[in-house]
Amino acid sequence: MASESMASVPLTLPVLPLDDEVVLPGMVVPLDLSDNDVRAAVEAAQAAARAGAGKPRVLLVPRIDGTYAGTGVLGIVEQVGRLSDGDPGALIRGLGRVRIGAGTTGPGAALWVEGSTVEETLPDPLPGSVTELVKEYKALATSWLKKRGAWQVVDRVQQIDGVGSLADNSGYSPFLSVEQKVELLETADPVARLKLATAQLREHLAEQDVAETIAKDVQEGVDKQQREFLLRRQLEAVRKELRDLNGEAEGDESDDYRARVEAADLPEKVREAALKEVEKLERSSDQSPEGSWIRTWLDTVLELPWNERTEDRYDIRGARAVLDAEHAGLDDVKERITEYLAVRKRRSDRGLGVVGGRRGGAVLALVGPPGVGKTSLGESVAHAMGRKFVRVALGGVRDEAEIRGHRRTYVGALPGRIVRAVKEAGSMNPVVLLDEIDKVGSDFRGDPAAALLEVLDPAQNHTFRDHYLEVELDLSDVVFLATANVLEAIPEALLDRMELVRLDGYTEDEKVVIARDHLLPRQLERAGLEAGEVVLEESALRKLAGEYTREAGVRTLERAIARLLRKVAAQHELGDRELPFTVTPKDLRELIGRPHHVPESAQDPAERRTAVPGVATGLAVTGAGGDVLFVEASLADPETGAAGLTLTGQLGDVMKESAQIALSFLRSHGAELELPVTGLKDRGVHIHFPAGAVPKDGPSAGVTMTTALASLLSGRLVRTDVAMTGEVSLTGRVLPIGGVKQKLLAAHRAGITTVVIPKRNEADLDDVPAEILEKLEVHPVTDVRQVLEIALAPAVVPVDVAA
Repeated sequence: MASESMASVPLTLPVLPLDDEVVLPGMVVPLDLSDNDVRAAVEAAQAAARAGAGKPRVLLVPRIDGTYAGTGVLGIVEQVGRLSDGDPGALIRGLGRVRIGAGTTGPGAALWVEGSTVEETLPDPLPGSVTELVKEYKALATSWLKKRGAWQVVDRVQQIDGVGSLADNSGYSPFLSVEQKVELLETADPVARLKLATAQLREHLAEQDVAETIAKDVQEGVDKQQREFLLRRQLEAVRKELRDLNGEAEGDESDDYRARVEAADLPEKVREAALKEVEKLERSSDQSPEGSWIRTWLDTVLELPWNERTEDRYDIRGARAVLDAEHAGLDDVKERITEYLAVRKRRSDRGLGVVGGRRGGAVLALVGPPGVGKTSLGESVAHAMGRKFVRVALGGVRDEAEIRGHRRTYVGALPGRIVRAVKEAGSMNPVVLLDEIDKVGSDFRGDPAAALLEVLDPAQNHTFRDHYLEVELDLSDVVFLATANVLEAIPEALLDRMELVRLDGYTEDEKVVIARDHLLPRQLERAGLEAGEVVLEESALRKLAGEYTREAGVRTLERAIARLLRKVAAQHELGDRELPFTVTPKDLRELIGRPHHVPESAQDPAERRTAVPGVATGLAVTGAGGDVLFVEASLADPETGAAGLTLTGQLGDVMKESAQIALSFLRSHGAELELPVTGLKDRGVHIHFPAGAVPKDGPSAGVTMTTALASLLSGRLVRTDVAMTGEVSLTGRVLPIGGVKQKLLAAHRAGITTVVIPKRNEADLDDVPAEILEKLEVHPVTDVRQVLEIALAPAVVPVDVAA
């Protein structure tokens, strides 16, 4: 390929402006001379040509919004005559680029400017990259021209050899905007210009492919609809001919639904509603969207088990044996299910299955900390009763329609979760577990908890009406088990409709039994181990439950067992451990590390929290069960601290008031208790509850704060093995509190041996397992003076020194 070159030559030319149009070198274009500026430029060029020699020459310059481009094209006026429409015109051929300089004078009315031609140089031979670029452009241009059917132009493009000429040939492209053509005009480097032209052509072809794809998809969709319409018409005609041939009566899809409704075992009112919908379906056209809604509704109604019920298993002993085998402990809920089955059996024997339209369902609320088996208990209850089991997860549900269903007017409407649960169970008397009912929220879409009021009310749920079904559904035979972690998070009206069963956590003995009988076999299977390959001694399980975990449930214990078995399995695969292997308490530290919860009584006396005056141990109830709570008190130096009470530890208003009451009691009864309280007037008192990131509230820490302040003032230590709970009054009375069972279980887990509780809570000890009471020394008290006598150790520091 020969190199392209053009020497820079100074020129003086009349300007021919092109409004919203661009001419590139090598292009031949006709121009209308009816425009004054165009005619003036051509006439000036002709006059200049007559004075000299050669053809008239003009400078073709794009003019966009009244502004001239900085580069023009030297044009030769080949011919002047008339265009096809009869108007005067001129045929002009573009030769090369001209860089426009200053304006000058010349003959005629045209604008004359000075300029210089633009040099274009290329090496000879061309580099391989330029050659590939030329091939790519020609291929793209050929593809575009073939799509337009311009076959005669394809050969012309293929014959162009110059790099710059090939790029300038894209000026004929109708898809390029004026701005894109100006950019090509002002790009002097031929290779850069060809790259720009190639990119523009490639982008246009990509857009054209997308447009063609969309048009093809649209056309295919239209063709499919037309074809489906024609086929359906032909199918109807064929069916009609077959019915006429066989003498059958005319029928359609609505007749099929009518037959299904009449054959189904539906309650009378449901049947009437379904037949009305079938009549609407018969009147609606095939293209009507209402027909689709009606068919979906009819399918839902026909799939519900309106009269299907499973027979209850009235073997009361067998049901209790099933519960005992699948869950250790939890005697309260087992007794309640046993009572329910016994009553159902007696009602069935006496023909009292349905009384006042209501059956003998049950609504229980299982409230307790995480990991105590609330969710798995639901499946065991269904197994014991011989019923179907369905779990409905309510955690995070904020839409009322999730419970009651959507109105059928909405697109994509569905029945609520309760109806779907009954449909999934396939019977009208399943066990439905409403999991995490305390996590239900409310927002602008409604309150799901309010929608549950009718579902969980035994006096109303026999006529439950779902917004989607709009027919009555009898839920009075369903056993609803609702689980929750926090009782206070359940709305009061909803809680009033449920029978409350508390699951307060497991004792250490129960945890050992659960770990041995349930957790260990399950984790052995998951770790790929046989039953005899790894054996955990009961003492090792007890240490895992007591020192490696401190929880009300058993989830952390199961994770600890799983970690232990994984470690043994990995060591065996590495060749470091032989199987079978028996795990003893001594092996635990090597396998899973040190214990995380060592009881205070097992620590060194100097390291215990109560090793200094002013620290007392209390008991509290959290969402995760019971826990121990330490209270620390200190006095500020009279010279540096202001008088008053400072409370820290993210405390609630009730707890702050309890601290004020404790301080007021000690100030008013200090002499009686032989405490040096005279200095409290000038010294600040600071009470702190560790674990400051955890919010705390409630009145039950009153006696603990009083004991901590009395210990600080007297210099007497609080006994390490003593924990206490109770509300204190201004007169020193110890008032009752809640959660006694959870608190005593927590005290036992923490290694406490002596617990002080209010006298009026003594009746709550009946709920505490007997094995826990045997290991705890419980002191019911009525006055805070009794608490101080029990909790404070004998004085080892003089009172005046402590003060």
